[in-house]
Amino acid sequence: MSLLFVLFLLHITTVAADQLRPAFYSETCPKAESIVRDVMKEALIREPRSVASVMRFQFHDCLVNGCDASLLLDDTPSMLGEKEALSNINSLRSFEVIDEAKEALEKVCPGVVSCADIIIMAARDAVALTGGPDWEVRLGRLDSLTAKQEDSNDIMPSPRSNASLLIDLFDRFNLSVRDLVALSGSHSIGQARCFSIMFRLYNQSGAGRPDPSIEPKFREKLYKLCPTTVDQNVTGDLDATPRVFDNQYFKDLVAGRGFLNSDQTLFTLKQTRTFVKLFSKDQPEFFEAFVEGMLKMGDLQRDQPGEIRRNCRVVNSRHEHILGVLREKLIF
Repeated sequence: MSLLFVLFLLHITTVAADQLRPAFYSETCPKAESIVRDVMKEALIREPRSVASVMRFQFHDCLVNGCDASLLLDDTPSMLGEKEALSNINSLRSFEVIDEAKEALEKVCPGVVSCADIIIMAARDAVALTGGPDWEVRLGRLDSLTAKQEDSNDIMPSPRSNASLLIDLFDRFNLSVRDLVALSGSHSIGQARCFSIMFRLYNQSGAGRPDPSIEPKFREKLYKLCPTTVDQNVTGDLDATPRVFDNQYFKDLVAGRGFLNSDQTLFTLKQTRTFVKLFSKDQPEFFEAFVEGMLKMGDLQRDQPGEIRRNCRVVNSRHEHILGVLREKLIF
């Protein structure tokens, strides 16, 4: 097979990857979505926190060169992946859940379902299985052939980010202020590390004092959880109902009980406060906005060659890649 022909096929699969649609695997792997959901159900039973972790993969993957599962690639001698980027290292976890979903899919439909689509399905399932909305996802993505740690470092925000910075970041991806506030509601479930809030408790803005926006009783609770001598990998709940996807997160922000600085500033900034108040009073409105935001974020794509990885942590061998490209050409 000539190099020119291979490059032509790569172009074909790149173009086709933009054609996302519901029920994409209805003919090629009809049980794909139910298989992923079953894996997520098992993960929820085994460790409730894991589904919250998996849900956040969509955000950390899609904002860095589109939704292409570059996040899942392990480092190689010639490539620094995104797992140890500044916003991901010691923070993102539960990659094994995606591995389990991929393994289950490969047994039934080998070489058909992309890791990028697994992330999208699993994120939806994490929400639905913990009491949040359910929705129809658009599928048909390809997996990237590489990852770039520097791209993740340049794009992804830190827990110290404020709402103004987040508004600018989301605007770069045509995501609105409403999208930003709704998607921040992903923190309705799960936990975060003391590392992420030490500056809020002891040296906000370099003043040697705590963040004045923290409600006093909540601040005392955080002091006990995260004293200055704490192992900073100790975790705290992101809202008062960390295992239930609901609008409690926004009620907590209104009350000054946001765990992360990037969360609480959504209430202190006028542009985002309106939506925080709205979602704190109207859970169906939050759910609707969250689904819209997840769908918009899931549509982020970059014009680049791709494949269907057999193992989400590594790119396929050259032989597997060529066969995969041929399969995609036939599918489309």
